[in-house]
Amino acid sequence: MPNVSQISTVLRLGFSSKRRLSNGFHFVSRSYSTSDPPKPSGPLMSYSKLVEQGRLQHDSYQEKVVSAFENLFGRLEHFEKEMEDYHVILAEWEKKREEERRKLMVEEAEKKEEDGMWASMNKQGQKLLGRWVLGRRQMNVEPGVGKWVSYLNRERKLDSIVGSRPAVPPAPKGLYIYGNVGCGKTMLMDMFYGATDGIIRHRQRFHFHEAMLKINEQMHKYWKENGAEKSSQYSISSWIMNLPVDEKVKEWLAGEEFYKQQLQMKHILPAVADKFLVDQQSSKKGASILCFDEIQTVDVFAIVALSGIMSRLLATGTVLVATSNRAPRELNQDGMQKEIFDKFISKLEKHCEIISIGSEVDYRRVAAQNSVENVHYLWPLNNAVLEEFEKMWLQITDQYGGEITSATLPVMFGRTVEVPQSCNGVARFTFEYLCGRPVGAADYIAVAKNYHTIFISDIPAMSMEIRDKARRFITLVDELYNHHCCLVSSAETPIDELFQGTAEGTLFDLESFQFETETEDSRLRRDVLAEGSISAAGSPSSIVSMLSGEEEMFAFARAASRLIEMQTPLYLEGVRFLHPYFHQQK
Repeated sequence: MPNVSQISTVLRLGFSSKRRLSNGFHFVSRSYSTSDPPKPSGPLMSYSKLVEQGRLQHDSYQEKVVSAFENLFGRLEHFEKEMEDYHVILAEWEKKREEERRKLMVEEAEKKEEDGMWASMNKQGQKLLGRWVLGRRQMNVEPGVGKWVSYLNRERKLDSIVGSRPAVPPAPKGLYIYGNVGCGKTMLMDMFYGATDGIIRHRQRFHFHEAMLKINEQMHKYWKENGAEKSSQYSISSWIMNLPVDEKVKEWLAGEEFYKQQLQMKHILPAVADKFLVDQQSSKKGASILCFDEIQTVDVFAIVALSGIMSRLLATGTVLVATSNRAPRELNQDGMQKEIFDKFISKLEKHCEIISIGSEVDYRRVAAQNSVENVHYLWPLNNAVLEEFEKMWLQITDQYGGEITSATLPVMFGRTVEVPQSCNGVARFTFEYLCGRPVGAADYIAVAKNYHTIFISDIPAMSMEIRDKARRFITLVDELYNHHCCLVSSAETPIDELFQGTAEGTLFDLESFQFETETEDSRLRRDVLAEGSISAAGSPSSIVSMLSGEEEMFAFARAASRLIEMQTPLYLEGVRFLHPYFHQQK
């Protein structure tokens, strides 16, 4: 009987849609509805139909989760309307507050002028303003404490005039689902996500690696547009320039504006969060949903960034749905930044219902047992396997035609990744080339997005002695699976023997996810750590992942489960329908 793992292939064949992320990555949105009604059916109806049709094996643990999703789904349409009304009120409040803020600033400036603060303005003052506009001198501003007090007093006056920020309507509780590998967490979340299409306008679905890269990209963009390097390129807002006041007054007003911007730069994560889920193509605001697959806290940066982003999203009404292999309190096995982590988890528990899928069944393995002999994962590394590997390479490249050449793919921040051999969506690498060098999730996403079929040769058995390579391999498998690539590989051992845990103890994973790709980005990470009051002293490269051997074993169990599913006929049949390469050809 087809089972849970097969839902990620069978049902996606005819019910999928593609969207493009702002950072250039593609994600194939998986819809699990068995019909095509004008309005999406709820997840419970979809799940029940799939069980009735024999496409899914009934599982009481899954049914419990689907019921929770159905309850959440039933509240979304009303919540969307509430949030649409709220954003109208919020926009009016923000407009009124900005108008009053400018009035207060002008009144303050006029009062200072009356007190004689800027008497004797002359031609020299005109020259000073001109230089200031050109960025040749620093602003003539009050000392930091004085500026801060003035800013706070102004904010208090605005609260009394306009009122405090409108309260966000109470959001339905989201879901945090955790359980063993292959138990159906991602499948159920994707079923829910597909059902919300057409109901919630602003929604995103990320795997952990994609989310962290997007956060990193948005931080970098925000820094470039508003960061300290802009301080030498001052400009005066048009509303100030158009005021019929003295130039010295304009300079003071511009200084106040700049001070406000500097305060905002100290809180970069909330600013990034405000744009994290917004559909830029939609002019109308409403509710938002974030579906987050495989939530992790792999290093200090992940803890601080996720805490800042998630806290802001939850406080502003976003509904969070997350999956993980661990319960929330067990995410931080090494106790990194415990105070920040505990605050983050407390907020998560307040805004999400925590549900465990207690099933011990790995449905991916069940699917593999019911399939024909696997032919895409070849082992051991003997002459016969090498010949078969070469034969499959020639067959598949002949099938897609074209000349076998090298290629260069863009990654992030101007970086690229080289592809030694490729041809019409098919690429070939060695394990050492992909996992033995300082590359990471961004590189693997670029490869997975551009090539529907990936050949990887000479995969060794992995132990703690080559832990950095093992971690990269886990990340690589995650991205190939997420993009629904066909993987043809030659390996030293069977899948279940690829990772051989040993007793050497924990090692430092200095590469982490390879976010530090240029100087500005390294600075961004330090700024975020500083925002969280974190000291990086004593840790190489400021960010050190201290995952335990147990954590590696847990992550590899997921990778092995996915490798097994990727050998099944139903998964392989779905490649042509689901991989971004084929969507681009249409």
